[in-house]
Amino acid sequence: MSIQKMRIKRGWSQQQLADASGLSARTVQRIESGHPGSMESLKSIAAVFEVDFSTLTKDAIMAEENADTRSIQERIAFKRARRIRDCYLHLLMYFVVNIACIAINLLTTPHRLWFIGLTLFWGIGVIFHTMTVFVFDKYFNGQWELAQIEKILGRSL
Repeated sequence: MSIQKMRIKRGWSQQQLADASGLSARTVQRIESGHPGSMESLKSIAAVFEVDFSTLTKDAIMAEENADTRSIQERIAFKRARRIRDCYLHLLMYFVVNIACIAINLLTTPHRLWFIGLTLFWGIGVIFHTMTVFVFDKYFNGQWELAQIEKILGRSL
């Protein structure tokens, strides 16, 4: 059972657990949020709850593994969000610059339509960028990478 569950089961606040164990409230918060606690801190908490110290260390190891998985998933999500944002910015820049180029072309040299080549070739780049983010990323997204990492480490999700 986790430290937080044992604390809540007794109806204690983090400050009350800190006072009973001789730790700071911040230390209790860190341990409950999944950060590894020192041996002395875990022994103090185990003594307060009258449980075996090894019970808390197993929970701490499991919490640390879960935090590692969460941090990997968060990095994958941030990477995906950045890729989507970059695609939208690319699309916005494509429209703004092409509208400006069309206006410049039609005002300066309307007999020679050079903006068509720019619009077409840059448009092909925008299409490929959009496809890599929204179509191909479904096959090689972060979840696939996470599964491969877990497979290499010999753990299951």
